[in-house]
Amino acid sequence: MSKTVKKIKAFTLQEMLVVLLITALVVGMAFSVLRLVQVQMHGITSNYEKNTEQRLLYQRLWMDFNAHDRIWYQNRDRALLLVNEINEINYRFHEDMVIRELDTFYVEVFELNPYFGTVSIDKGEIDAIDLFIGKENQTRLFMYKRNAATSYINR
Repeated sequence: MSKTVKKIKAFTLQEMLVVLLITALVVGMAFSVLRLVQVQMHGITSNYEKNTEQRLLYQRLWMDFNAHDRIWYQNRDRALLLVNEINEINYRFHEDMVIRELDTFYVEVFELNPYFGTVSIDKGEIDAIDLFIGKENQTRLFMYKRNAATSYINR
């Protein structure tokens, strides 16, 4: 009686190790690419949030400058007071934020220059303000309003 050996088709150990090695390389590269994409997305999100804060501050200042007749600035407190017949609004400029009443804008104020006419002033009534926001990439926000005749008479 002769025994017949029946062969089962299978992969060899070397073939399996090659497949595992290639799979590990592909998965490692995929995780590396995923990490790079996450870092890029974080940078884009951070930049978008910073630009959004700057735009919101610009819009709010522009609306307040155009809605109020008289604007006073006090350099000692870095405070801005906007007044009209109906209400008054206070702004406080800190190094890392701007506070408007109950609103807070998280922007770094690098430099602040108030003006009346073409003269830079430290305190008193103003009609324009020049803000430099950000330390490394400075953005300039320039706000102004047209003066009423009473602004010139009361000086």
